[in-house]
Amino acid sequence: MSPSDRDLTVIEICAGAGGQALGLEKAGFEHRLAVEIDSNAVKTLKLNRSHWDVKTGDVADLATWNPQLPEYKGIDLLAGGVPCPPFSIAGKQLGATDERDLFAWAVELAGTMQPNALMLENVRGLSAQRFSAYRQHMKDRLEELGYWSDWRLLHAADFGVPQLRPRFVLVALRDADVPWFHWPTEERTSKTVGSVLRNLMAENGWPGADAWAARANDIAPTIVGGSKKHGGADLGPTRAKRAWAELGVDAMGVWDEAPDATFPVDESPRLTADMVAVLQGWDPKEGYEWDFSGRKTSKYRQIGNAFPPPVARAVGTSIARALRHEGVKRDRETVASEVLHDPLYRALHSADGFATVAQLQKAIGGKFEPGEFERSIAHLARDFIIEHQELEDVRSYRLAGFKGFVGQADHERHLKFAEMRAKIS
Repeated sequence: MSPSDRDLTVIEICAGAGGQALGLEKAGFEHRLAVEIDSNAVKTLKLNRSHWDVKTGDVADLATWNPQLPEYKGIDLLAGGVPCPPFSIAGKQLGATDERDLFAWAVELAGTMQPNALMLENVRGLSAQRFSAYRQHMKDRLEELGYWSDWRLLHAADFGVPQLRPRFVLVALRDADVPWFHWPTEERTSKTVGSVLRNLMAENGWPGADAWAARANDIAPTIVGGSKKHGGADLGPTRAKRAWAELGVDAMGVWDEAPDATFPVDESPRLTADMVAVLQGWDPKEGYEWDFSGRKTSKYRQIGNAFPPPVARAVGTSIARALRHEGVKRDRETVASEVLHDPLYRALHSADGFATVAQLQKAIGGKFEPGEFERSIAHLARDFIIEHQELEDVRSYRLAGFKGFVGQADHERHLKFAEMRAKIS
């Protein structure tokens, strides 16, 4: 069977309420399995796709599912929207030391399951300088496992979604498929909050719908779903609320129903969960039909924490075309991503044992500015174990390990996770 003839399979971890799942399905992938910890999101997945195999629980717990089973090996795509709090600028950016961090574990999972491709998405914070060494570690580890990889910051508004929503996406492929991979084309949407929500806002007879839609003439700020630990069904922090106010939206909460004929035409209405879903890319008019299980706040969180289906579809289509060897084939060298995220990490990683500052400077091809090396080492030490030793008054350094969870049975992540279990969603 040629690559273009075969069906494509996907296993999705941290599947949420199905934004990525629906997008990947529309890109041509058939779900072999979906794993999700939030019971309401699981109900939503089963409500929409009753034939899917959906597992409920901690994705890193073998009691939930066993990725080492033969039927899970060699699938076409391993995908997931692993937890974002470890990297979010709204949090402490603990990275590898956050008990919710599963990014490195997911990369190791690719080594176990040997999929043909890997796709992981997360918040924009992961693209920041704070995580340069973390990204380099992931990229180097994927190369060791036999994968080419690349990162790309994508904005939902460039894929037909009327919302800013930047997401940082990692794609990894086998060498044989890399020449066929192209990141999807980006084109700023002409949709606005008003243009896509006007009919929903008017469905209960509110006479102010047309004037409101004219005012809401821009894309939405990033929708924040929140978590069990923080917040209810409001539309985000203070800065986001100001942006919503400019669009004529009361962002202090979410309504059960659209405004009716008694609602004043000169006041700002709140959105309903159905409206938020459309802004997140679940637009029934464009074939993205999806029902959500649970009460209003639960629905809002499921929707707000999702990967917009059209964005997942665009990236998934690019991966599917690469796996099927469709489209324009490029020379392997022109596709290669040679981005070096953290030169000092790479130098330490490549060193044979301990290395002095002079040796590390030589490895990176330049000198450190005063104080730069000390700051960089302290930066690395947030996610990695850095050892040092003194020999004849010369200090040398060694990269001794990664602090993050990659599947260790004795990792402190398990204890912290158990303590926080009720607040993790």
